[in-house]
Amino acid sequence: MEPQGEPNIQHMLQQAQRMQEQLMSLQRELAEAEVEGSAGGGLVTATVNGQSELIKLVIDPAAIDAGDPQDTAETIADLVVAAIHNAGEEVQRLQETKMGPLTEGLSGLGGGLPGMPEL
Repeated sequence: MEPQGEPNIQHMLQQAQRMQEQLMSLQRELAEAEVEGSAGGGLVTATVNGQSELIKLVIDPAAIDAGDPQDTAETIADLVVAAIHNAGEEVQRLQETKMGPLTEGLSGLGGGLPGMPEL
């Protein structure tokens, strides 16, 4: 704020620029991150990147029962879905952890300024 109570637009623009740079850096970091989720005690492991894209899926041969292929196929399908879901939850936690400091900084951009909603 300027001494007259007016917002310092230049300062706000500089702060917004820094926030944008931090966001871009964070997006690159998340895209490179790899998170694992598993199911069935580790019989199926899914690896996703920070953008929740499946990049690797491992099925332990112990999950396969050659004597009952139908049941095995159904079980493995369920385990794959569960492992991917688990990995997605891990990515969500990672994103929240990484984004936390950035969202706290966003609240300082508009808070308390006339006509500017709290972000």
